[in-house]
Amino acid sequence: MQYAYPAVLKRENGSVSIVFPDVRGAHTFGGSRAEALRHAVDALETALSLYIDERKPLPKPGRLKRGQVMVRVSPLGQAKLGLYEAMRAQGIGRAALARRLDCHLAQIDRLLDLCHASKLEQLERALAAVGKRITLAIADAAD
Repeated sequence: MQYAYPAVLKRENGSVSIVFPDVRGAHTFGGSRAEALRHAVDALETALSLYIDERKPLPKPGRLKRGQVMVRVSPLGQAKLGLYEAMRAQGIGRAALARRLDCHLAQIDRLLDLCHASKLEQLERALAAVGKRITLAIADAAD
């Protein structure tokens, strides 16, 4: 699954703001459109991390509307969100995953932390424990 959300850009008082209508609390700004878009992934991942912290379902992205841009979560974030959703779908809590992986609960917390730079190998192992795997695709930057 791709985790990408539509964003609304607005020019205000010499800066550009970005708001994600489908993700509570996800917003940022920059001095230019390019700068605002560079901050957008961090803002999106920070807001999505609150859903994980609160153990709530992730919001579903709406359709891209005219004038909006689609912002994709980072590849590492994609894997973490996939793990979180697989755990929720299977009713597996953090402690249960820690037991399956024979590791400490703090390690699971870091795997689910969108701001933590987990190793891909650790995420692959955790995803395998819930019957999932990572697939990778390379696409043109304009896509």
